[in-house]
Amino acid sequence: MSRRSQITMTDDEVVEFIADRRTVVLATVKADGRPHLVPMWFVPDGSTIEVWSYGRSQKTVNLRRDPRATLLLETGDSYDQLRGVSLECDVELLDDPAKRADLSVAAERRAKEFSWAACATQHRTAYARAHHAHRRS
Repeated sequence: MSRRSQITMTDDEVVEFIADRRTVVLATVKADGRPHLVPMWFVPDGSTIEVWSYGRSQKTVNLRRDPRATLLLETGDSYDQLRGVSLECDVELLDDPAKRADLSVAAERRAKEFSWAACATQHRTAYARAHHAHRRS
């Protein structure tokens, strides 16, 4: 049995791992082809991750031009404890006010779960939903 098959998470384990994390690293592609990486708070919906940001932020500009992203969630304080999930995603920017309102409510609820101070999603203007196309764990 290969090492990879021993450590690969099941789909259910991935969903649970995502739900237990607070921060995701979002990687988008800048116009010059270089990666742009940022940590983001997020709302999980199964294996879908939803985030909010400013409409003119670099990540939002990148996603409007190229709606592909890679997301990384990780944990572990030493090498033997290191675990992570990498999701290669197709991103949908949420322009529908009703979907944005739903995400705002979910973000506030998640903020309370993690005791985040002043989530302030009402001031954000870009909302995105990342659906994983390929998964690596």
